[in-house]
Amino acid sequence: MSLEFHQIIKHPLITEKGMYLAEARNTYSFAVHMRASKRDIKRAIETAFGVKVVRVHTMKMHGKPRRVGRYRRIKREPDWKKALVTVAEGDRIDLF
Repeated sequence: MSLEFHQIIKHPLITEKGMYLAEARNTYSFAVHMRASKRDIKRAIETAFGVKVVRVHTMKMHGKPRRVGRYRRIKREPDWKKALVTVAEGDRIDLF
């Protein structure tokens, strides 16, 4: 795919579970581009943060339905992709 690393990584996901995984298992979570493969994500994380990536898990998250407007029409948020990235022992991503 011809995406640059700043297009692949949309933003980090900062949640309680994500903070626990970062401390306990050295695993960080990111929202990524829907068409990015595991290889693309690994290359983007290594380039952007200067760490060695050991493992990448991806999952497609379905958008939630939301009530919108005065008459409460139901609309869906768009689907998105989540990546759980495990970095090598001793490496750390300082965004978290």
